Amino acid sequence: MDTTTADPLVGRLLDGRYRIESRIARGGMATVYLALDIRLDRTVALKVMHRSLAEDPAFVRRFIGEAKSVASLSHPNVVHVFDQGTDNDIVYLSMEYVPGKTLRDILRDRGRLPAREALEIMIPVLAALGAAHQAGMVHRDVKPENVLMTDDGRVKVVDFGLARAIEATNQTRTGVMIGTIGYMSPEQVTTGGADVRSDVYAAGIMLFELVTGQQPYDGETPMSVAYRHVHDTVPRPSSVVPEVPPLIDTLVAHATAREPHDRPADATAMLVAAVDAHRMLPRMTNPPASHSQPHVMTASAAPSMPRPAPAHTMVQPRVEVPARRGFRPNWFLVTLAAVMVVAVALTGWYFAQPELVSVPRLVGKNLALAEKNAAAAGFVVKTAAGQNDEKVAEGLVLSTDPAEETQVEKGATITLVPSLGPKRVVVPDTTGMTGNDARATIAKAGLTVGAVKRLANLQVERDKVIRTSPQNGEKVKEGAKVDIFVSAGLVMPDVAGMPKDEAAAYLGGQGFQVQVNEVDDDAEPCTVIAQAPKAKSEVDKGAPAMITVARCQTDFLDWFRGGDNQAGDDQQFSLVPQVIGKDVRDAQRELQALGFRVRVQRLGNGGVVQYQRPLPNSERPAGSTVYLWH
Repeated sequence: MDTTTADPLVGRLLDGRYRIESRIARGGMATVYLALDIRLDRTVALKVMHRSLAEDPAFVRRFIGEAKSVASLSHPNVVHVFDQGTDNDIVYLSMEYVPGKTLRDILRDRGRLPAREALEIMIPVLAALGAAHQAGMVHRDVKPENVLMTDDGRVKVVDFGLARAIEATNQTRTGVMIGTIGYMSPEQVTTGGADVRSDVYAAGIMLFELVTGQQPYDGETPMSVAYRHVHDTVPRPSSVVPEVPPLIDTLVAHATAREPHDRPADATAMLVAAVDAHRMLPRMTNPPASHSQPHVMTASAAPSMPRPAPAHTMVQPRVEVPARRGFRPNWFLVTLAAVMVVAVALTGWYFAQPELVSVPRLVGKNLALAEKNAAAAGFVVKTAAGQNDEKVAEGLVLSTDPAEETQVEKGATITLVPSLGPKRVVVPDTTGMTGNDARATIAKAGLTVGAVKRLANLQVERDKVIRTSPQNGEKVKEGAKVDIFVSAGLVMPDVAGMPKDEAAAYLGGQGFQVQVNEVDDDAEPCTVIAQAPKAKSEVDKGAPAMITVARCQTDFLDWFRGGDNQAGDDQQFSLVPQVIGKDVRDAQRELQALGFRVRVQRLGNGGVVQYQRPLPNSERPAGSTVYLWH
């Protein structure tokens, strides 16, 4: 792994989401980095296009379109594309990170591979290409560099669609062909066009290279190699390495036919041939030295039970037996006849048995692709009504009937059950309803009523719903809890102890019709000593509110020096600081540090001091109580 720290992108947060950790590899068209997706907290591989491509608008448009197509391709042997994007002059793909080596690295390290091992690599490659072909996509750049091998033996194909995006650029064709000319089909060289059979051709060249350790053509220039692809027939791998079995020769010859119509129809067709070849190859590393063609069993051949030998009519010469010796049976003939009878019976029974096949693995695949694959395998396909599922995405096969891998008669009917995806319920709009009506509406929608909370609100009539959480219109899981917030109308705040003018102004601002009643009282003059309605009472907008205050005409100094304060000449005074507008907790700490007691009363939902008593810059003895309202 290349961890060059001089790379300017290493350490950068790309697009506000991907933190680039190190550089993995650098190629002719892009550089691959190891990155952390900080939004989803997962490791990804970022493929960053080289600046010459990123500056080409045609490439960027095609690149984005191809990335969206590839992201929809879900297959275990395809490197999954998560995201694509741009960050100023940087164009990138976010992909599944696959630790391991490329097939090119393995060929460099080991050289040619045994035939069985080569097929065991090609089979998942062809499965990935086949899935792409079924989805209408062409890779266009099949080569060992684009095949990843994980440490635990998994095979992944990468870079679907990238070659097609590059075709839209202003790059010269020579620049595009240099790295991949060894795998390009004749039609790609002559016309630049490519279809699924071009991928098949490249796969055949790659199989040739796996079993021989070299490409079929070499030359001093790319064009000389291209010329040979167009005009020569790809040689048999066994002409290079005699140990290569004839089955591999046949597979390579079919895949690399110069005329596209002479090749397998797509990668899935080549996959079937590769699996068949792998099944027929002996398990020894190398085939017999004679290279004789092994016996080929067709797909319709009988199971492993040997078929009985055909019955033959046997003619025996007449034997003369002397009359005086009684009848003596020929036990050999009797035994042979019995065997023949049994053999004929077994033969009839055997050929009368229906051919059994396994239901293919279709769960998790795209429904249309699964229907096509099952029909191609000879099954009659039916589609049942869809079902919701929290784990299987919409449009994929949820289950099959019979279940996958069940043995059934060839031509049997398979019923596919598609997934409708996770079931989601839209939160209904209950705004303006009564609490009971809102409960019934939410329950009817398949949801559960959570907490019912009352909030002061002047805009919504008391006892009517203000909103819900989650809000109406949101899609949530069936049975999810929905909290209801009901208007409490006006809520009488606690203004006890507040100066008269501040209390009257605040209540008036909240929508109350305020009346003030002054009475003689020992409390601090001009402060509220009672209120009606009581604090926290719910009332309608415009309701009357009466506050009773201690009479204001009393000389404050006389009051202060009398009563409970008993301020003597030696009493120490402190200046009450201005704390209006401060956070109530900060204000409380500040006052307590000066020796004051603090009483906090809530008016609304804010945490900022709105009123205080005594007023700022008043002198009070140490230990006096300061009232704060927030």
